[in-house]
Amino acid sequence: MGIRDDALAIWQAGVAAVDSGTLVQENVTCGGTVLRICDTDISLAAVKRIEVVGGGKAGAGMTRGLLAALEQVPESITVDGWVNVPEDCAQRTPRIHLHAARPAGVNEPTIDGVRGTRDILRRVGRLQPDDLCIVLISGGGSALLPAPLSGVSLDDKVTVTRVLAAAGAPIQDLNIVRSQLSMIKGGGLLRQCRSNRVVSLIISDVIGDPLDIIASGPTIPSKRTAADALAILQRYDPDRTRVPPAVFSGLERNAVQPPAIAAPCSGVHHIIGSNGVALSAAEAEANRRGYQVVSLGSENSGEARKHGVDLLTQLTKIRNTQAGNTQTCLLAGGETTVALVTTDIDCRGGRNQEVVLGAITHAVDASVWKNIVLLSGGTDGEDGPTDAAGALADAALVADMNRQNLSPASFLRINNSYPFFQQLNGLLHTGPTHTNVMDLAVGIVGQAAD
Repeated sequence: MGIRDDALAIWQAGVAAVDSGTLVQENVTCGGTVLRICDTDISLAAVKRIEVVGGGKAGAGMTRGLLAALEQVPESITVDGWVNVPEDCAQRTPRIHLHAARPAGVNEPTIDGVRGTRDILRRVGRLQPDDLCIVLISGGGSALLPAPLSGVSLDDKVTVTRVLAAAGAPIQDLNIVRSQLSMIKGGGLLRQCRSNRVVSLIISDVIGDPLDIIASGPTIPSKRTAADALAILQRYDPDRTRVPPAVFSGLERNAVQPPAIAAPCSGVHHIIGSNGVALSAAEAEANRRGYQVVSLGSENSGEARKHGVDLLTQLTKIRNTQAGNTQTCLLAGGETTVALVTTDIDCRGGRNQEVVLGAITHAVDASVWKNIVLLSGGTDGEDGPTDAAGALADAALVADMNRQNLSPASFLRINNSYPFFQQLNGLLHTGPTHTNVMDLAVGIVGQAAD
């Protein structure tokens, strides 16, 4: 096995550590009339119904894990539920319906998502105070749980999301705006739930794990306001020419008269998976394979192409200074952004692909890549609107690029990374991983003898 294989194995070890089904089963156990969720014991003595709802890219795996954990629940208790997931994750499961809320690889809300979200709100609204509501939340939930504010259409929400994403807005800004335009986000699900016991299991895909930002916080009463959302839109669309007027009007109404934020209970929230968990597992696998590890932590952000240049610069410095009999693994977790040059050209790519393409554009000479591999992938198996999780590069790929006379700068200039790597067999294909904890980059510096 070579260093490219090692990079793949280390990345895969990180993803495996945040398998959503495993995370749920590790944190939920049932013994007779007591359900233990993380460090909380819940008596089931008076419970007649357990309703499971939620949404996210990890929803299918979380659902299967929860069903396995609930096998010992007394037969007198009804277990039912509805979870919105991407179409390719909507397998049949007993008792809890997995609803195809959007097509695979299209991270935008759809009318099917609206229908599913309405069903979720109906379900929690008919619960009794003694019922137990378990909410499964993971990254991607913002697009999978659409419930537009009155007066704002689904098309309006799609447009404002596209405008912000194309401008390179970070997920925090996106979700603040989305939460203020929604009936379910920003604590909306909690407000409409009639149960006095609401427990959220959360897999985080946001730097710092802020509860109100992950999936736009359906069970977290938002501290943000419509005025905050208006301020964000003002930064990205100061002339009000790209965001639909209905969006501004809806936010302005709520800024003058905010909706009620009272809820029957505050709910309990448990983060059971995060990028830090994946990063630790990747480090352990790298150590097992004999690598010294340099970890940049889980809070890497900024422009994707610049992040790629920074990673390659560090890898070359490590290679030029490390002893001949050592090998190093550089790890970096987090989430970068891409500012689209234009939306008028049919180009394909994602931030992880652009991380690696940015590095290649910075160093087109294959000799710079000697004994180096750089891989960057989304832990959810999706990178932008593509079927790839990310991409990787090494000296062989860069040499092949030069033999084919491909210009990486011309692809990078128009955010067209997918066809570039497709021609060079540099795409990382995993299919849906049923988890989502942002991105993980793995850089390898092999021994000098390699």
